[in-house]
Amino acid sequence: MSPTRSVRRRLPAAHPLFVAVLAVLPLTAAAQDATPAQKEAATLDAVKVTAARKVENIQDVPVSISTVSGEKLDALASGGTDVRYLSGRVPSLNIESSFGRAFPRFYIRGYGNTDFRLNTSQPVSLVYDDIVQENPILKGFPIFDVEQVEVLRGPQGSLFGRNTPAGVVKFDSVRPSQEFEGYGKVGYGSDNLWNVEAAVGGALSARWSARVSALYQRRDDWVKNTGTGPNDGLEGYDESAVRAQFLYEGDNFEALLGAHTRHLNGTARLFRGNIFKKGSNDFVPGFDENKVSIDGLNHSELDSSGANARLSWDLGNYKLSSITGYETVDTYSVGDIDGTSGPYFTAEVPFASETADGIPSHSQWTQELRLESQNDGPLNWQTGLFYFKEDYDVDSFSYDTTNGSKQDGFQRINQTNDAWAVFGGLTFQATDKLELRAGARYTVDKKDLTVKEYWNTGFSPCVLSAKCDLAGLLAAQQAAFAAGDAVDPYLSASTKDKKFNWDFSATYAVNDRVNVYGRVATGFRGSSIQSAGAFNDKTVADPETVLSFEAGVKADFWDNRARLNASVYHYRVKDQQLTAVGGSTGNANILLNADKSVGQGFELDLQAYLTDNLLVTLGSGYNHTEIKDADLSVAGCMSCTVTNPLDANGKVLINGNSLPQAPEWTHNMTARWSLPLADGAQFYVFTDWAYRSEVNFFLYESKEFTGKSLLEGGLRVGYQWNDGDYDVALYGRNITNQIRATGGIDFNNLTGFINEPRLWGVEFKTRF
Repeated sequence: MSPTRSVRRRLPAAHPLFVAVLAVLPLTAAAQDATPAQKEAATLDAVKVTAARKVENIQDVPVSISTVSGEKLDALASGGTDVRYLSGRVPSLNIESSFGRAFPRFYIRGYGNTDFRLNTSQPVSLVYDDIVQENPILKGFPIFDVEQVEVLRGPQGSLFGRNTPAGVVKFDSVRPSQEFEGYGKVGYGSDNLWNVEAAVGGALSARWSARVSALYQRRDDWVKNTGTGPNDGLEGYDESAVRAQFLYEGDNFEALLGAHTRHLNGTARLFRGNIFKKGSNDFVPGFDENKVSIDGLNHSELDSSGANARLSWDLGNYKLSSITGYETVDTYSVGDIDGTSGPYFTAEVPFASETADGIPSHSQWTQELRLESQNDGPLNWQTGLFYFKEDYDVDSFSYDTTNGSKQDGFQRINQTNDAWAVFGGLTFQATDKLELRAGARYTVDKKDLTVKEYWNTGFSPCVLSAKCDLAGLLAAQQAAFAAGDAVDPYLSASTKDKKFNWDFSATYAVNDRVNVYGRVATGFRGSSIQSAGAFNDKTVADPETVLSFEAGVKADFWDNRARLNASVYHYRVKDQQLTAVGGSTGNANILLNADKSVGQGFELDLQAYLTDNLLVTLGSGYNHTEIKDADLSVAGCMSCTVTNPLDANGKVLINGNSLPQAPEWTHNMTARWSLPLADGAQFYVFTDWAYRSEVNFFLYESKEFTGKSLLEGGLRVGYQWNDGDYDVALYGRNITNQIRATGGIDFNNLTGFINEPRLWGVEFKTRF
């Protein structure tokens, strides 16, 4: 990296939206001298979060947190989109997927994992109703009847049980209550889109209450296939999900029991081959997002279900909690990954490729026991045990699209993951103004991977090893599998990691409206295993660890009409696990460890009632990430224009590059204006916008595989009556119809996939 380039990255030019935020701050500060009439005006409600595994005011928690709830969740979900609609909706959060609706990948502060294997792990943990969703397919469970989404930035390794070095995205469903209540919502939009939700709950007895909620979404295919493949149309889907909860409230005991299920049937990620102009990231002339030309099959199926039991006993000065969870998923996805035939086909595509992946069997068990104090004094604590057990198979298929999509390869692996941890935390009110917190966790994490079956008519795991008796290896493997014997040890691996993590923070109350805090924390993600494949030996990536420093301010001002939370941070990851996909030397997904990577930046969240009827929110994040490993190189693509230097072996040196899918800037804004009418009615306009700057799709930098900046906006115009019990609205998503590539596949051609185009619709909601 040249000195000029390095300086430019460390001293970023102010983004226009960030300048607008700074311009607002002195105006809101000046408004402290409000008139008595203004002091009677609309104010912001306190936001309750459970970032420390107990209910607290968000302003008192020494962690950078953002929340999404209420009308904002409704507006974002209007278009029937999946969990990826949260991307960019809070500072420093990016979500993308090469599997479509089935497999979201989360990044916080630029820190995530682009690995697309079904046995991968992510440094961002997703927790749904206190149950960790570890497998990446589980992370796509739809958002409906949710009270709040919390995004916790930075390592959360003390109190959350699995792989949280980057942060946690936490979903909390609406709990049952004794009051009879619920809602119904139906929406209709472009491409015959239907989006239906409903929930109902209430008392079953003096002690028992229940709540049942359901979701149904469908959309017709909106992309026409002009190629020879079996799909005439693509990108349609139908999805359904149901959740049931039962709550028992005793004198000193509470039990919250839940079960859920999901079904998805539709299109896998649609890969579009050769869509970039050579030497740039512009689309080729004539590119049409409504058309594609593929000769392979595209399809996706998914079924998942789970159950949980959250029990708590009030023991006076102590509280004992037990959280038990079970999750299972069955999925299959097939796609034409070269994405190319017809008008986009070029001689630069050396082969045609169609692959499929699935999980035919899966189980995840989690158990947590936690004991916490409930003292009136300055010192409180909590301690607990956590256990995690996962066992699943992954099937991988390959097909030859030049031979009628005849299957030419298959692999089945089994991976087990057993982990346990002991954890604890202390909170000490040192003075009236100073609070200290500390946490610690010791984890043992064990993984075993075995290849149960493997064959491929064209490639073998011996390619990069000394074992190059292809026929003998495959024959021995098939014979061992048929006889039920253990497979070749070359095709299996085991890891066992032990790690101690800790965090320490301090919060100082400047006054009753302003807190400042500092936090230092560590995080850990266990080793990853990749089975032997056609172009790579069996690969084990060492565990990665992170050390993070953070400082921030949380302030309510303008007589609770405005709230500003801001933080600065720096983190460094040792032995970060990275994924390289190198088209020029073999289209393989290869695990690597970088010596170190670093990230630094800031975030801010601002909310303000500018008038009684105008609520505006602004969020901004700057994240500079950099890989620091002078000797690390990866295979580059064959047909793109790589801008990094090469080593003596012709591989691309990636030292100094940003992490993949790590935008430097993320901004978001919402504005809601209402016009009160008679008898509790109102007319309103709600708009939301999210921006992310350009991103690298891969570890190396190239002109074609650099994703352009993306700005998506939504608009909702509606009428409410009967004090908001009824709502009808017209809505639009991605209203400017900005189409960008959001990811790519480096398989020797310029293949990418894109964001959702503009969508319009109407929606009606009633609550009772």
